[in-house]
Amino acid sequence: MSYWYSVSAPQDNIAVSTRIRLARNINGIPFPSKMSPEQFKTVNEAVRKAILESSTPFAKTLKYIAMENIPEIERFAMVERHIISHRFASNCQNRAIIISEDESICIMLGEEDHIRVQVLLAGLQFEKAYDIADHIDSLLCGGLDLAFDERIGFLTECPTNLGTGLRSSVMLHLPLIESHGEMSGLADSISKIGLTIRGMYGEGTKALASLYQVSNQITLGISEKNAIDNLKIIASQLIQKEQGYREQLNRIRLEDRCMRSLGVLKNARILTSSEMMSRLSDIKLGLSLGLLECRALPIKLIVEGQPYMLMRKYGEMSPDERDIERANMIRNLL
Repeated sequence: MSYWYSVSAPQDNIAVSTRIRLARNINGIPFPSKMSPEQFKTVNEAVRKAILESSTPFAKTLKYIAMENIPEIERFAMVERHIISHRFASNCQNRAIIISEDESICIMLGEEDHIRVQVLLAGLQFEKAYDIADHIDSLLCGGLDLAFDERIGFLTECPTNLGTGLRSSVMLHLPLIESHGEMSGLADSISKIGLTIRGMYGEGTKALASLYQVSNQITLGISEKNAIDNLKIIASQLIQKEQGYREQLNRIRLEDRCMRSLGVLKNARILTSSEMMSRLSDIKLGLSLGLLECRALPIKLIVEGQPYMLMRKYGEMSPDERDIERANMIRNLL
């Protein structure tokens, strides 16, 4: 199965993934924070019918799953794969997802809003991700009475999503901008034009392995196309800046740094999550510059080396046991 983190894609040396999210609600039903179990059932069934019982071939690629039927380890492994939010994994009662086999599409039912459409693709693929999300949105608009105001746009629980309800984001690998100490200043600058830079898992999280999520903040008074175009421009500028630093590097020093990290990963018997991510960030940088060869994709190793992803594969373990199993897994894959 080709999950987003296990395939090569356009410009993925720096742009790791592209995500489009749409927030939608059904008219006349309270937001999830105020919904009764019966209202959850009503929403879930209405969305299931609108999408899975549509006449499009697209519907056959998706399946409906009640969150209560997904074990806890798998739910939080889905968070680590960026498929669902931590909030959604933590409160699964009465909630459900509609998901594609490759997990590029996941529709969360009962997160902050009734419906959260997410399309997640590897590399820089804004147009393709948006086209898929827009197709799903058309099915929802055609089959449901969505909460919409002619003046404001789509109505959402959080005012920051009013209007288009769209959040577009791109995850970028920016080790050299980071090492030059520029991330804070860049975050301040782009916030003035309605964008934000966050950590690997979004709002309130740290940047791990020099991975940063850049996304739009403004959803009101702007079209979906303009919001995506603005993000594309800033993402392109960040990619060019990172690429410029890479071209100026002392290659022998960088090669030494990458080879040292590769040597540690090939020989370590105990490997914490933080060290794994730091070392694999070096490997990804070295691969992008042709300084070393490695069959395994660093992003795939980063995702599969996360705590719940390890327990999903090998069973429940203590943190110390995970550090040993993580080292074994990375060693074998390299």
